[in-house]
Amino acid sequence: MTLGEIKELLDEKAVQYNHPDFIETDPIQIPRQFEQKENIEIAGFLAATIAWGQRPTIIKNASRLMNWMEHEPYAFLMNTTENDWGNFLEFKHRTFNGTDCLFFLRSLKNIYKNHQGLETVFAHGYRQNNSVASALRYFRKVFFEVDHESRSQKHVSNIDRGASAKRLNMFLRWMVRSDDAGVDFGIWRQLPMSDLLIPLDVHTGTQARALGLLQRKQDNWRSVLELTDQLRKFDPDDPIKYDFALFGLGAFKNTWG
Repeated sequence: MTLGEIKELLDEKAVQYNHPDFIETDPIQIPRQFEQKENIEIAGFLAATIAWGQRPTIIKNASRLMNWMEHEPYAFLMNTTENDWGNFLEFKHRTFNGTDCLFFLRSLKNIYKNHQGLETVFAHGYRQNNSVASALRYFRKVFFEVDHESRSQKHVSNIDRGASAKRLNMFLRWMVRSDDAGVDFGIWRQLPMSDLLIPLDVHTGTQARALGLLQRKQDNWRSVLELTDQLRKFDPDDPIKYDFALFGLGAFKNTWG
């Protein structure tokens, strides 16, 4: 396929999957339950944090977290103490356990009490080098300023060790990207859509390699940069709309060619 044919295919599939029907099978349905900005951010971050494995299981476990937070995640964090968080010790999603969960709640509370919220933290990091990479580095620094067990560090990607940061990039897509389709929220205006990076997972990586858009074999940070650079050639203002296309082609067993 020529680059023009690949772009035509991906444009078509982006429109097909960047659609409200997508929400029904995706973890983005968790923050879609809310209207308050802080609730959307917190619900989205927690859902994205456990977004690996089977999507029905991700949605089920993220819904359980929202139930325990009385469907008011921001008010719950701000108005309760750790004495009220006993249920969360029982939480488990794959290797993310109750200890990790309690730390994540504690750290989120610190971010909203002392750092003006998630958007402010990511935006401050972005401005350090005008890049999503600097935003991810700064966020990780702030997130782990609260006492924690070393095991919890593996649940926030470290791009300096080559991690693809798939879940964080997906969270940023949810918060930053804006269009008329009604899937992503577009409630963060301090980071530009044009600088977002692809949430690279097995589906997007496999399809990108099959189309010749990604040469690297590993789904790592360098692959994220390589693939995003290719997608910017198709749409420099909104390259990450193609996440819908590549993910959809893989996850929903589409064919092309």
